[in-house]
Amino acid sequence: MKTLQPTFFLFVFVLLVKSAPPIQQESFKLYDYDTDVTLGRLIEQDYETKIKDIKKDGMNVSPNITLRMQGDDSESNVSPTKDTNLPTCLLCVCLSGSVYCEEIDIEAVPPLPKETAYLYARFNKIKRIAVSDFADITTLRRIDFSGNRIEEIEDGAFSKLHLLEELSLAENRLVKLPVLPPKLTTFNANQNRIKSRGIKANAFKKLTNLAYLYLGHNALESVPLNLPESLRILHLQYNNITTINDDTFCKSNNTRYIRTSMDEIRMEGNPILLAKHVNAFSCLRTLPVGSYY
Repeated sequence: MKTLQPTFFLFVFVLLVKSAPPIQQESFKLYDYDTDVTLGRLIEQDYETKIKDIKKDGMNVSPNITLRMQGDDSESNVSPTKDTNLPTCLLCVCLSGSVYCEEIDIEAVPPLPKETAYLYARFNKIKRIAVSDFADITTLRRIDFSGNRIEEIEDGAFSKLHLLEELSLAENRLVKLPVLPPKLTTFNANQNRIKSRGIKANAFKKLTNLAYLYLGHNALESVPLNLPESLRILHLQYNNITTINDDTFCKSNNTRYIRTSMDEIRMEGNPILLAKHVNAFSCLRTLPVGSYY
């Protein structure tokens, strides 16, 4: 009987062990959770690094782009939103109404945000400016296309820019001037190929706010006509000007007329002897810079 008692207890113990519920794998669940957290942190750090790199390069980041950069596979099947500002503001720098598209080798004027007030597109490969480029952008106040390859500007390209005050087309390949918007204060077309026949007789007459006019280093044979009274600075150096008349700056029929706003006229580098045309400067407070001997 004593021998059977230990055997009986051993048999009961084995049955209890087999019937016990399996041990819950909480430790493995904890491990999986830690792995997910670590992976999430790595993705987040990678995302933040990409954002910093983009900002370092001077580009704005759209919320749509940040969503796609987080590694969510579900985003790949979502159709892109129609944001016409997105391509330009990734290629250029958009900041508080200013768009900077300098030295990026663009060959045409990019689509602009409708609130754009200042456009800087210097040193690119733009060859042509079309009416459609600014058809919907009425807020522009300054445009700088210096250092491009512009040969043609469509008639009316700037006709809707009633707020435009400063326009630079310097260092291009223009042979004639476009119709200019009425509120311009500064116009720069230095270093082009403009001839006198490329400037209409009344091109500047209605620009009553124009104060700074730069037409140096072109191919002009004469001083443009009907210059506005508001003009303060006029640069015509290094052209082919050979003649000037008494009504170019003054009024031959009014000896008391004084052009009070004009402060500077540069005409050096032209094949004209200014001393032979003294009456043409009688209404000016200072003589033009140029050759008198």
